[in-house]
Amino acid sequence: MSANVVIASTGSKNSSPGNFPIVDLQRSAQTPQKASSSGKSEAVVRSSLSLVEERVSAWSRSGLKRVFDVVCVLLALPLLIPIFIVVGLAVRFTSKGPVLFLQKRTGLHRRNFTILKFRTMEHLENGAHSKVTTAGNQRFTPVGPFLRRWKLDELPQILNVLIGDMSLVGPRPKLPEHQLGELKCRPGITGAATIAFAREEQILARLPDHHLDGYYHSIILPAKLRLDREYMAQATFLTDLKLIVDTIVRRWDCSEVCKLLDIQPAEMQSKTLKSKTPAPVMTASCISGTICDESLAPGD
Repeated sequence: MSANVVIASTGSKNSSPGNFPIVDLQRSAQTPQKASSSGKSEAVVRSSLSLVEERVSAWSRSGLKRVFDVVCVLLALPLLIPIFIVVGLAVRFTSKGPVLFLQKRTGLHRRNFTILKFRTMEHLENGAHSKVTTAGNQRFTPVGPFLRRWKLDELPQILNVLIGDMSLVGPRPKLPEHQLGELKCRPGITGAATIAFAREEQILARLPDHHLDGYYHSIILPAKLRLDREYMAQATFLTDLKLIVDTIVRRWDCSEVCKLLDIQPAEMQSKTLKSKTPAPVMTASCISGTICDESLAPGD
């Protein structure tokens, strides 16, 4: 797959409000490299913005949901504080650098905020980490892979919830350059796309490095957007509670992603990937309808 993959206009007869627009891979493959990265980015964002005219459920924008978030965090704090201390000490004494990783993310109505995480990568003064993380393209700290595997690096975000920047359940907050459209609700610590993409770093590690950025922007981000959009349109107290429980007990569902990438679920359980495979070839029939209704399954 070329890094110049573009999404066809949503005005195409092949697209509908409930489906992803078709990704025109053949045209992209035949297009010379003169197509600039900025042009690709503009095409992706322009076609993806039509997916963000979302309908958010009454629960998702209610004051009761905010009360629910705060009450849950306050009740969980006595259990979480000892974990905070242990993880913080582990990060501090196993690598140089700050305990917390701070990064700008986009929240409700395009307002940027600082997200909090336990640091899992080696601290670089110039901050030269890849913005698309895979299981093999970063220099992790000794405890980093363990923290990411068990999602313990996300725990400081309960402070973001208390402040009001985030909710317990919602779309994951994106980097400003990765945000497609405007969020109509608070971003969350967990959500529909978070559950489906829980093993995203292993998925992306299967792709050659030169395909990574184009594939992430053209396929994965729109897939996440659609998953979250559909969930938030019908979210209720009970569905949010189920997602929280699924996250706590690590009940991930990667079946749709495995179908999309044509891999076996057992491969997702593998701790190491023996080799990088070519980027999967997506046909028009496979990509329409959210890729045959087979949504992709980082985290972020």
